[in-house]
Amino acid sequence: MFFGSFNPVQVGHMFIAIYMATQTDLDQLWLVVSPQNPLKRKETLARDRERLHMVRLAIGDNPLLRESDIEFNLPVPSYTVDTLIYLREKYPQHRFCLIMGGDNIASIERWKNYEFLLKEYEIYLYTRPDYDSGAYANHPSVRRFDAPRMEISSSYIRRCIAGGKSVRYLVPDAVYAYLEQSSMYR
Repeated sequence: MFFGSFNPVQVGHMFIAIYMATQTDLDQLWLVVSPQNPLKRKETLARDRERLHMVRLAIGDNPLLRESDIEFNLPVPSYTVDTLIYLREKYPQHRFCLIMGGDNIASIERWKNYEFLLKEYEIYLYTRPDYDSGAYANHPSVRRFDAPRMEISSSYIRRCIAGGKSVRYLVPDAVYAYLEQSSMYR
């Protein structure tokens, strides 16, 4: 499970997703579009369905990746632990793990029921430059991966779009075409 706002989904997200799907023991990677991360501001978010649509466009026909709107029907704000418990009940045949960056593991103590997450789920951690991954990066439930990184952020992409600058090659081609036809982030 790769949770995110994906506001918008960009090549850095997709690079991490395909790296984790192909370079680890995962069978499939689900990109979970979160309606409201309790640690982020809601007013900068595009509508939920638009962000889901962009993730779907980014995935295209890749069978290793899947978009998920599972949190759209759960209480807001979205808490990862609640989503994972729901998924475990709904899909008992699957083993779920979390994919997160070093910046997130460094702040995991701020997450709801983080002790339960660390006890019950594996965390596939991709390191991020210029972030101290903190004490939990070496927890027994955490598997570290040195995935090549791209220094691109969705907030940078939103600023570019708002400023009338091109984001071509910063987002997947299908997402770029969609954004070009949209007034989103302008």
